[in-house]
Amino acid sequence: MKTVVGFVYDLKDDYIAEGFTSEQAGEFDSVETVESLAQAIEQNGYVVDRIGNGKSLARRLSAGDRWEMVFNVAEGVGGRCREGHVPALLEMFGLDYTLSDPLVCSLTLDKGMAKEYVAMSGLATAKFVVIESIGQLAEVRLNYPLFAKPLAEGTGKGIDQNSHIDSPEQLAATCERLLAEYSQPVLVEEFLSGREFTVGVLGNGADARVLGTMEIEVLAQEENAIYSFINKEECETRIRYSRLSESEKQLKCQVEKLALDCYVRLGCRDASRVDIRCDGKGKPYFIEVNPLAGMHPTHSDLPMIATNEGMAYKDLVGEILKNAFERKRQRSK
Repeated sequence: MKTVVGFVYDLKDDYIAEGFTSEQAGEFDSVETVESLAQAIEQNGYVVDRIGNGKSLARRLSAGDRWEMVFNVAEGVGGRCREGHVPALLEMFGLDYTLSDPLVCSLTLDKGMAKEYVAMSGLATAKFVVIESIGQLAEVRLNYPLFAKPLAEGTGKGIDQNSHIDSPEQLAATCERLLAEYSQPVLVEEFLSGREFTVGVLGNGADARVLGTMEIEVLAQEENAIYSFINKEECETRIRYSRLSESEKQLKCQVEKLALDCYVRLGCRDASRVDIRCDGKGKPYFIEVNPLAGMHPTHSDLPMIATNEGMAYKDLVGEILKNAFERKRQRSK
């Protein structure tokens, strides 16, 4: 009998129907992503039970339903711990699941805490402050230009041409807007003017490995070369993705070592995507990590990295499941 894998996800259309705006629902999965993931899980020899979102999971668990493994890509709703809702619920019921645990999902969604932890580990990240009120701006002692974004959002939400900041007046205006619009603190960091990369990492602990690296080049210069929400949404026409050339082996090694070190130090599991950006001198710095990376086959960065490295989408999904089942096997010893 085939193993049944429960599948937990947030379907974008469901939230749009509830009244969410396109940006508010920006992190949630499209029908195409959900269908592609379900098909890929089945192609790896499993039976898929489509559970739906975290509330649907809670109802199913309360009704007594159980699964040998749960494939979780649910981003959750509400607060900086929302990505930890589903894994915490699954752990409460003693069920195994893919990708990172509640602590890692919550820690990494709070970009300030993630950067602080990375910095305490001796790994490079830009100097930053977390602004909770406008009154704190007088205490900012960072070198301009700066970069500002909501503390706990993904998919480039809250990032636009106003995020690149050249003056205290602009900083005040941007922070005031973000505090009001997103009802959460603002991360302000020294702007890194160099190249940007995203790195796919697979595996667990000492066995974790880099899948591949992809450079991100913004073509729409009116966005100040920022990987913003609109640039991500329209990446097919606004972004150039590319692999590093053989002549840049040293830079590639530096970028990938930093990404892997951050992945391991933060305790990410099974698969994640780590974002790295260089300063004007070409030194790589940690930006953030996404432990629940997007999984659209052709639109999301992690599957795109896999494709660039010759790994089929089905095999990427299979690798994530393999890593999760191996953790389950180790735990049951």
